[in-house]
Amino acid sequence: MRIALINENSQAAKNEIIYNALTKVVKPMGMEVLNYGMYTADDEAQLTYVQVGILAATLLNSGAADYVITGCGTGEGAMLACNSFPGVICGHIEDPLDAYTFSQINAGNAIAIPFAKDFGWGGELNLEYIFEKLFVEEAGLGYPRERAAIMAKNRGVLDDVRKVAFKDFGSILKELDRELVKGALSTKGFAEYFASDAKCEDIKAIVNSILK
Repeated sequence: MRIALINENSQAAKNEIIYNALTKVVKPMGMEVLNYGMYTADDEAQLTYVQVGILAATLLNSGAADYVITGCGTGEGAMLACNSFPGVICGHIEDPLDAYTFSQINAGNAIAIPFAKDFGWGGELNLEYIFEKLFVEEAGLGYPRERAAIMAKNRGVLDDVRKVAFKDFGSILKELDRELVKGALSTKGFAEYFASDAKCEDIKAIVNSILK
């Protein structure tokens, strides 16, 4: 599994803390962490939480990443932005129980964490515990287990609803404000990883036309 880490500008200074907590947990599981930035508050590429959503959706819909870890001060803005796009199911995660139940019940592919709210002494430990519970078991097994079948059915219903509610991501990407998208795709991590990791040639072509 390729896990992309994305930080927006208000919490960019915590990127190293988050990256270290994430890699400590998932690398022994055989997962790869791709740090898309922002890396510091002074980065040239300044991502808003809206642009976090654009970047996350680009990575997931293109196949460049299998999972996205992101957030903002409260986690709410990043979660809303991510869920504005097809191909992204993003949970708002504050603690390990949130992480476990989201994984087992909703089986999404992105989480948004509050990196400022209640982030104090032991904040990095809470991150480690969140990541442990997020990936401790195969997603979608259900919790409680006896409700697994109905939960899977409901996920399928939601998927069907979203197919009607959203048009294809490529069309969305082309119709968004070009400068907004260019800013979202301007991190050093994007330049380093996307071209080689993305699997969808149509989205790669759209991205190349926007960035040139």
